Amino acid sequence: MEIKTITPEKMFKPIGPYSHIAKAGPFITISGTPGIDPITSEMAGIDAYSQAKQIVRNFRSMLDSVGASLNDIMHVHVFLIRVEDFEEMNRGYMEEFGSHCPTRTVICVADLPKKGALMTMNATGFIITNNEKEIEKRG
Repeated sequence: MEIKTITPEKMFKPIGPYSHIAKAGPFITISGTPGIDPITSEMAGIDAYSQAKQIVRNFRSMLDSVGASLNDIMHVHVFLIRVEDFEEMNRGYMEEFGSHCPTRTVICVADLPKKGALMTMNATGFIITNNEKEIEKRG
């Protein structure tokens, strides 16, 4: 199975030697993503709410580049600098994910490499093919 790594043109440049998203067959992984607005290459805001919303928007854009959507996300890791930001992170996260609620792990960390980032998130997904969707409907 071939592994395809991508940094979409619409996305900000990675701060290290990595790609934003990888896909192998139906499996998708998204690298640690801070709340950077890809248009300005700056943090989307100085608060957890704004950054969480931007991270999920970035996920949506990256997933689109491989023919997937937020509904294909199975698990999200959130690396949060301040536990006090948990509620505001949740608020922004839920507004963007809507009714889809993937499994999630939240870990508090001492620091992050991107200056101004209050959090970063990575994700794992799986694209269900049309055949699998049809089987699921029957099952």
